[in-house]
Amino acid sequence: MEREEDIHYWGNISEEDYHKQQGIKGSKSFYTSPRGLSLFTRSWLPISGTPRGVIFGVHGYGNDMSWTFQSTPIFLAQKGFACFALDLEGHGRSQGLRGYVPNVDLVVQDCLSYFNLIKQDPNLDGLPCFLYGESMGGAICLLIHFADPKGFRGAILVSPMCKISDKVKPRWPLPQVLTFIAKLLPTLAIVPTEDLLYKSVKVEEKKIIGNKNPLRYRGKPRLGTVVELLRVTEYLSQKLCDVSIPFLVVHGSADVVTDPAVSRTLYEEASSQDKTIKIYEGMWHSLLFGEPDDNIEIVRSDILSWLNDRCNTKI
Repeated sequence: MEREEDIHYWGNISEEDYHKQQGIKGSKSFYTSPRGLSLFTRSWLPISGTPRGVIFGVHGYGNDMSWTFQSTPIFLAQKGFACFALDLEGHGRSQGLRGYVPNVDLVVQDCLSYFNLIKQDPNLDGLPCFLYGESMGGAICLLIHFADPKGFRGAILVSPMCKISDKVKPRWPLPQVLTFIAKLLPTLAIVPTEDLLYKSVKVEEKKIIGNKNPLRYRGKPRLGTVVELLRVTEYLSQKLCDVSIPFLVVHGSADVVTDPAVSRTLYEEASSQDKTIKIYEGMWHSLLFGEPDDNIEIVRSDILSWLNDRCNTKI
């Protein structure tokens, strides 16, 4: 039987050989956060030379960084960026009950402590540091920015979950009832929502690849997680005007998981002097994997162009 770590979205080539084939250096490790949680971490580095900048990645709900998420850091490492990420509590190979995020504020502190540890590496000294977040990870990036307003040169927010779309928000039970039950049974996995993979990924063959991820959380959302995400996104939607970090927000106009209208509101209300928004007509939630390859190239190109304009050297 194949082990989880031997299965990859790109096929049967080993991870080491695939990274070598892609012209990057990959590594993985475990990090113990200040609250004692064991978190799985990865890096994707340029094969040679000094990196042009540092990217800190945060994945989305139910996902992890070892499956299709890593296609973007691999691409960015090829372009000269040192990329780092971790599996969040209750996700991937990190500690915690699968799919259970009882306190996003603690997750923010986990990320920040790990990112600050990486920044201490003398090889990265003086390099511009950027946050990169997909979906729930985009919301977490904004919360990291609030926790450390001067810590990062900018943020790339991909389909950020600044508010849960009404199209996927559970209609039953009522939020008040849900909150009450969650206090009693926070880990109960009963919230009635469809599998978001099929609403996120447009290309049929890629739905199959996405579904093969051995670490993807397939259960129904846990009560405590849903209540916490509703709390955090409600908080964020009220705080958009306090966002001051330079950012690029990219969103598909046909996204039914996170609302592109909220990304527009973020762009309009944020106090950032340097802010850019790209809304891609007809694209879905999974912009950097789930779309046809030519669409992915458009989004990647926009991200790279934005980074190039904020780093001293260009490729």
